[in-house]
Amino acid sequence: MSNSVNACHCSMCRKWTGRPLLAIKCGDRVPFEGSDSISVFNSSEWAERGFCSQCGTHLFYRLKQKKYHMIPVGLLDNDSNLTFEQQIFIDEKPSFYSLANKTKNLTKAEVFAQYSE
Repeated sequence: MSNSVNACHCSMCRKWTGRPLLAIKCGDRVPFEGSDSISVFNSSEWAERGFCSQCGTHLFYRLKQKKYHMIPVGLLDNDSNLTFEQQIFIDEKPSFYSLANKTKNLTKAEVFAQYSE
C-alpha cells in the first residue's frame, strides 16, 4: 500500500462520493474481511467499484484488466503518514472548488495513456 493520496475529479467518482475521490494505490492483492458483504458494480468499460452491501460504505475502485485497487483514504485508521501527491482527470474538475495543495495534475488523456501501457 502506498502512502501517496490521489484525487480523482472524474464525473463518476464525484457522483459516487459527492466530491473528488481521495484514495491511495493498493495494488492487485487487497484482503477484505466479510467479503460475502461486498458488492461490485461495473462503473465503466475499464473499472468497477466495490461497496459494502450491509452499510453502503465505498470500499474500492478497481481497474478490471490489472485488478489494480484504489482505496478511499477515509477507510484508514491512521492517515498521519499520507501525502497528497496527484490529481487526475483535472480537466473534468468543476470550477466551484479548488484544492490548495501543489500536486502533479493529469488530464483524462494523460491518465488513459499512463494506464494503457
